[in-house]
Amino acid sequence: MKLRQLPILSLLFLLPAAVKAGPIETIAELIKRGNAHEVASYFSASVDFTMMKDAGIYSKAQAELILDKFFKEHKPHEVKLLHKVSSNANYNYGVLILSTDKGKYRVAYTLREVGKMMEIIEMRIETEKT
Repeated sequence: MKLRQLPILSLLFLLPAAVKAGPIETIAELIKRGNAHEVASYFSASVDFTMMKDAGIYSKAQAELILDKFFKEHKPHEVKLLHKVSSNANYNYGVLILSTDKGKYRVAYTLREVGKMMEIIEMRIETEKT
């Protein structure tokens, strides 16, 4: 094998590790698709949910309904991952900028490991201040 082909070959071995998306990226993709049901599959049994000025602790089903209503009223177009903290194995945190047909929103969510799965324990959707 020639040495000039070695960098290309080594990239092929590193590619699968780079492609693997964590829960923060997976949830960001589901939000981009406007899929409230799939996002809700990551919800904890109770979720601290803030939508604009309304805040409360909701059951998984209630939080899904709130998110579904938001997606029906604000069709997602694009998501940009703004901030991600995944250095703690038990807690993760993500912040997105969600572009919709009615404007931009900041979506922040906190995940906690329960069993072997990361669950959303807190979600905030606020108008993005530009």
